[in-house]
Amino acid sequence: MNGHIGLIHSLLPATVDINVTVPENHPSTRNLGSERTGSGTIVDPEGYVLTVHYVTVGADSITVTLPDGDQYPGKLAAQDQETGLALIKIAARDLPFLRPAAPQSIALGQPVVIIASSGQTARRVSGGYVTSMDSYDGHWEYMLERTIRVSAFNPGFGGGTLANFRGELAGVVSLNLNEIGKFALAIPVGYYQEFEQELKQYGQVRSRPRRPWLGFYPQPMAGHIVVGGIVPGGPAEKFGLKEGDIILSVEQQQIRSRPELYREMWKKRPGERISFRILREDQSLDVAVVGGDRADRYRS
Repeated sequence: MNGHIGLIHSLLPATVDINVTVPENHPSTRNLGSERTGSGTIVDPEGYVLTVHYVTVGADSITVTLPDGDQYPGKLAAQDQETGLALIKIAARDLPFLRPAAPQSIALGQPVVIIASSGQTARRVSGGYVTSMDSYDGHWEYMLERTIRVSAFNPGFGGGTLANFRGELAGVVSLNLNEIGKFALAIPVGYYQEFEQELKQYGQVRSRPRRPWLGFYPQPMAGHIVVGGIVPGGPAEKFGLKEGDIILSVEQQQIRSRPELYREMWKKRPGERISFRILREDQSLDVAVVGGDRADRYRS
């Protein structure tokens, strides 16, 4: 037990609280609100903080609070909608930080600890084990081929620290998976390591092909994918997809799952046409949607 307490105390100085305000007219406020609170991890002594994208998207102001109470205005240094990560920069030097764990060091059954902010200087901790590293697909046009699922509930705000027992950063805690019990899903730190220099230099990943964004919420149902919702003003609405449509195929490829749907869609690029075969009220229809760019829509 004493060893675990020592580990937690070694991790705490590199954890932060993040408070974000977003203009009311920003598209993200419809689902995420205009006042947001998150957690983050200092990953560079020069003031870089790693967190989740949904906390920071559209940020007008960012305040970062360290465990000792010191507060700094933050600047959104990078966003990566595809992985769900964001990078904040604060004007501080020689900060305590966590080094990333080697991706190949993360293994099933490995013990891990989560530390998340619960308000400015307050932190909460939970512990568990790595239960899966499978892919994850979300209904908001999001998919990760690699994740870290942990048998512990995220004890605080999103973006918290997932660390191994060597005191290294293994991932960024993103979601609680309530539907399968007290499990948390984290974005592996390897996604940040892979694109770190591009994120710091350009504020985005330039080397990876851009994905088209349609602005819809596909949901699995009885072996099919159904359009569960439409983003007002998005490409899906503009080009005629409707809530309740059953997607039969994309680019003439039969679709039975959300990963199949995303993989076919993402073979295209923003600005290109994507052909859908849908079933609507017992009638089969062809709909072509020109994909947009999510980064353009949600740019601050």
